[in-house]
Amino acid sequence: MEASVLEGGFADAPVEAARAFRAAMRVMARPGTIEALDAARPPAPVSVAAGTLLLTLCDHETGVYLAGAYDTAELREWLAFHTGAPVVAAGEAQFALGDWATLMPLSQYAVGTPEYPDRSATLIVEMEGLEAKGTGLRGPGIKERAELSLPDAEAMTANAAQFPLGVDFFLTCGDRVAALPRSTRLEDAPCT
Repeated sequence: MEASVLEGGFADAPVEAARAFRAAMRVMARPGTIEALDAARPPAPVSVAAGTLLLTLCDHETGVYLAGAYDTAELREWLAFHTGAPVVAAGEAQFALGDWATLMPLSQYAVGTPEYPDRSATLIVEMEGLEAKGTGLRGPGIKERAELSLPDAEAMTANAAQFPLGVDFFLTCGDRVAALPRSTRLEDAPCT
């Protein structure tokens, strides 16, 4: 095991994990909100925000799917050392990490069941940019309307149409994170 695998975790795990968890829950509860997550230093190409989410939300019982360029030996070892999370196939994952193109198709992930809609996957989508503008958002946690830059509004609208089933999304870029729960309705027109 390389020394770099041992590095990049939380310096003060209880405090940093609690802060990161609160930030993750705030963005999930308020779609369109962007927060900073900067406690982890994961191996490339993983962003600081995505690495912080993995350290906060994953443990030895949490299956993680690594898509495309994110499926590296170094990331697998880093994840195993810091969280114990097993790397699994997309259909078995509670969390999936990658860019939008490599995470596709959405149909490969668990969407829950009518009895247990919470048994679905959450995708951590690495983005080139993340801004509170673009596709209009309405629904729970949004006072009137919010906006968020999304990689594929059409696919995300189809996902939301399955509600209460479907997957949830964290969108990450650098040290920034936003979320799009399946309960959010998407609109094409930008806010004026």
